[in-house]
Amino acid sequence: MQEHPNTELLRDGFAAFAKGDLDHIRDEMFADGIIWHFPGRNRLSGDYQGKDQVIRLFLRLFEETGGTFAAEPYQIMSNEDYAVALVRLRGERGGKRLDLTGVNVFRQVNGKTVEAWVYSDDQYAADEFWA
Repeated sequence: MQEHPNTELLRDGFAAFAKGDLDHIRDEMFADGIIWHFPGRNRLSGDYQGKDQVIRLFLRLFEETGGTFAAEPYQIMSNEDYAVALVRLRGERGGKRLDLTGVNVFRQVNGKTVEAWVYSDDQYAADEFWA
């Protein structure tokens, strides 16, 4: 059985993220007006609008963790409008370790991500990590 195109899109996006291929993500995955919701009460929390802001967020995730930040999907589900990835989030920074599970929800239009929400199973731990 063939995967839904939105599932394939997410698999491709997570693979590009793992390789640090942010140009591919910006050019092939994201709609121009993408909105990325980064949760919590830490210095990275907020809504990022447009490809450039979201890519800068991703660069910051890599920079602040010395390249150790990873979002590894272990299940992806999708339909015509949404794709959902169950992910494991890992990284190290300043002597702290991040190892959480989470859910990323992506709203898809015409094969592009137009909006994304990131949720963690322990937002307090995520906030402490990014503090």
